[in-house]
Amino acid sequence: MKECRDAIRRREFGKKLASVGGGLALTANAVGAGTRTRKRMKQIKLGFDNYSIRELGWKAPRLLDYAASLQLDSILLSDLFVYADHSERYLKDLKAKADDLGVEIQMGTGGICPSSDRRETAFGSPEEHLRLTLRIAGVLGSTAARCFLGGMDDRKDPGGIQRHIETTVELLRKVRGHALDLGVKIAVENHAGDLQARELVGLIEAAGKDYVGATVDAGNATWTLEDPVRNLEILAPYAVSSGIRDSMVWEDGRGARVQWTAMGEGCVDTEAYAEKFRALCPNVPFQLEIISGIQRSFPYLDSVFWGPYESVRASDFAAFLALAKRGSPLEAFQAPAPPEKGAAIQTYQKTQLEHSIKYCKEELGLGLK
Repeated sequence: MKECRDAIRRREFGKKLASVGGGLALTANAVGAGTRTRKRMKQIKLGFDNYSIRELGWKAPRLLDYAASLQLDSILLSDLFVYADHSERYLKDLKAKADDLGVEIQMGTGGICPSSDRRETAFGSPEEHLRLTLRIAGVLGSTAARCFLGGMDDRKDPGGIQRHIETTVELLRKVRGHALDLGVKIAVENHAGDLQARELVGLIEAAGKDYVGATVDAGNATWTLEDPVRNLEILAPYAVSSGIRDSMVWEDGRGARVQWTAMGEGCVDTEAYAEKFRALCPNVPFQLEIISGIQRSFPYLDSVFWGPYESVRASDFAAFLALAKRGSPLEAFQAPAPPEKGAAIQTYQKTQLEHSIKYCKEELGLGLK
């Protein structure tokens, strides 16, 4: 019965959002109005990852103003290209601006694994890249520095994902002293189908949980055949940052398909997720990384599929199957042809994020403001 009620609520919420139209622009007053009716429970910080609106191309100062206009508590600046430069003066000015606006900065970067093709190469060697990331975090006052190993294809490489875990652990150990001196935890994300929750825990434990933690990504959990709620339960003891979105998962005859969605538009039990997040990660910001509209197939009925996933536990996969059985097919987002394409994608990303913020404030009671 609860699943039925949740589905009805999601459909009703979706209808309300659809009636608003594609040009939604939440003002501080509009977002704040929802706080009068939200659930009175222990609240946690609410924010977003700038990747949610990546096509807008905004730099850090404008992103901070935007977060403040939506009455958010935090922001995850998840790449090193979002800054005008990496000088100490610029970063200190940015920190002062964030403090004045009452927005906590968490920061991060891209791939760091020396053996992965997904590693970021614009900032020197993997070690130089990671040391730069830690320095920026220290100046900005961010206690977490988000990064990731790689992506789904790394599971298919010779040696599988374990080889990449080992090279990442080796890299992390090289910067342990630097991270501890700065008081910054390296927050490795379960990213784009690279690591299951249990594999990420193994990486953190091998490197050292005194300076390495987890960025919990709810959407990416579905790309490793996991139920996001179960993924959270496993990663919560290590969590220092987050990237949250909903997912729709449904059976398709060959296995399942996954489409990431705005909050409340998928089949994840978002109320249960928020409650567990409150209970298990009370000091971690709940930061939305909305990447809606794309689909991916997981043909697990084909035996060939299972090569990169031999480590998957039956109990974890069963939870993913239960998620797929309560989902229903969605249409992928299709942007119009140029010249309208760019503006349409920008509007879509911004609208999906603002819908999600509204849902989190009004339906889940998240945020301090």
